[in-house]
Amino acid sequence: MTRPQFDADRIRELAKLLEETGLSEIEIGDDKSRIRVARGAGSHVPAVAPAQAPASAPDSVPAIDSSHPGAVTSPMVGTVYVSPEPGSPAFIQVGDAVSEGQTLMIVEAMKTMNPIRAPRSGTVGGILVENGAPVEYGEVLLLLQ
Repeated sequence: MTRPQFDADRIRELAKLLEETGLSEIEIGDDKSRIRVARGAGSHVPAVAPAQAPASAPDSVPAIDSSHPGAVTSPMVGTVYVSPEPGSPAFIQVGDAVSEGQTLMIVEAMKTMNPIRAPRSGTVGGILVENGAPVEYGEVLLLLQ
């Protein structure tokens, strides 16, 4: 078993970025590795997490490329929420008809709730993320038909 190689300078750079921006964590990666640096409560020591396999989409919907004409993608890195508040019904369900501009989901980034609105009218063909899941910039959240 080979040990993962970590770039200490890159980790220090990310830790400095956390300080400068006030973020509590940051994660970068590619197909081969992933680095996550986080600040815990009362601690400014960066933590490095091992690379994890990406979360799989729900079984009923195949993976969709962001170039798909019905793909609605995340405009930022954050946490996705499918309802306006815990315990509330979801904004949308598979099969719902939506209108252009209708709120489909929320992506929380830097403690700000950002509505993800329908780019066009259509029918929700599939939801590819789970409530509370982390999302990346450009990640496909759902499919409109």
